[in-house]
Parts: sequence; structure tokens; C-alpha cells
Amino acid sequence: MRSPPRQAVRDAVARALAEDIGALGDLTASLIPEDCRVAGAIVAREEGVLAGCAAASEAFSQVDPALEVRWQADDGHEVGPGQTLGSVEGPLRSMLTAERTALNFLQHLSGVASITRRWVLATQGKARIWDTRKTTPGLRALEKAAVRAGGGANHRGSLSDFVMVKDNHLTGITIDQAVTRARLQWPGRTVEVECDTHDQVVQAVGAGADLVLLDNMSPKEVASCVATVDRRCLVEVSGGVTMETLGDYIDLGVDLISAGSITNSAPILDIGLDIEIAGKA
Repeated sequence: MRSPPRQAVRDAVARALAEDIGALGDLTASLIPEDCRVAGAIVAREEGVLAGCAAASEAFSQVDPALEVRWQADDGHEVGPGQTLGSVEGPLRSMLTAERTALNFLQHLSGVASITRRWVLATQGKARIWDTRKTTPGLRALEKAAVRAGGGANHRGSLSDFVMVKDNHLTGITIDQAVTRARLQWPGRTVEVECDTHDQVVQAVGAGADLVLLDNMSPKEVASCVATVDRRCLVEVSGGVTMETLGDYIDLGVDLISAGSITNSAPILDIGLDIEIAGKA
């Protein structure tokens, strides 16, 4: 499992801290004596999958390098209520300043990993779960890492990763023209075509697309399209699939099921920081 790019973590944490701390600094924490040192435990309040350890560590480190973070669990680990995930030791002032930013990353990214794991388990290994570009602006690399922590796979990370011809593109170009031009301009790049109808699937396969995305189709329509594709390319299903309807699609022979909800609608995983006074430096 690949970790999120280090620079992406640094930049995301720096923006979050600047937003949270503000121009005058942490006013309330400044009331605490500088020599007050504490130990804190990072604790899961509920069952889920952990993600975001790198971002949480970075938040504490950017606020104060004197804060020492040690993890007892890692991204991708299943955790339960009351489980200690890690510890933080150092100046109380700094720990309180970093606390909310660190927990925000942990809670959100662990929520993404947790819901992804539920989708992955529900497929029973019959299809891969893909994410989408429906991510929080500025947090895509971190959220996609959380999807991987949950056992899912990543679709495009950016528009330059591969060619994906969607319905709005087809207002200005045909499927055959799009695939042909893509092959000429970017040979070797993956070409995917989003299809709303069976006829579009026939066109995409005939043009030589690597993937067809069956968008907002019923299970019956998907089954018909899978038969038409006949393993000549990969088949992705997207749009309208929920945890409640997932079982209707996994036995149809599709390769991939993508869901924007695992990133843009994931509930947080409740994680807290329990602090105890350790004494003075």
C-alpha cells in the first residue's frame, strides 16, 4: 500500500494549520505555562479502519518538533472502540494547538478508509472498488491513499493520467473520433469511454477502447452490455450504485465498480486525544 506523497501531506497540513491558528496564534493555549509537559493517547472511539497517520504526525511536527508521536497502529489496520492508536508527548501548549488539525485529518481519512473497506468486503472479491475525482479540493492525494488503506483502488488522480471520454465530451466529438485521436496523440495511454446506452458500448468496443464505463444503468442493462463486451475490454459500473444495490451488480461479470461516495460522503471515524499531565520540564 503506497503512502500519500510526502509533499502533498506537508502542503495540506500547512494549509490546515494556517486556517486553524490564524494571525495571532492560539490565544487560549498561550495562557498555559511553557514548561507544562504532557502525554496524550490517540484513541479510537468506534470500530473502523485507520488512515491519515502521516498527516496527523505532520500536524504535530509542524506546530512543534518537540512533540514526539509514536504509533501503535498504522494505515489500513482495523481498530476498535477504546483502542490506543498512538501516543504524543511534549509541551501541552503545542499539543493543544495541533490537536484539532491532527484529529481532523485522522477522523476524515479514517472515515474514507472505513467506508471503502465496507464496500470492498461487500463485493466478496468479485469486482474491484474504484474511487473517483469527487474528492475534497486540495486533499485528493490523501483521500486516495485512504481509499488504498481501505482496500480500494484508485481511478485517475488527475485529468492527465489517462483519457476518459464522458458524455459532455461527446457533444463535440464522436466516440470513434475520440478514441482514434487519443491513440494518435498519446499512444500507450489508457482510453476509457463513458457509455449511457448499449449502442455507445458497441461503438466504444469497436473503436478499441481499453475500458467502458456503464453509467447509471440497471443490472439488466449492465448484464446485456457485459455480454456485448465479451472480455474485449474492462467494464466499469458507476452511478446509482449504493451499498444496498451493490449485490445486484457484483455477479454480472463487471471488473470495476466506482463510487464517489467513498470520498465525498464518508462519515468521520470518531478518534480522540486523551491527555494526562506529565509534569514540568
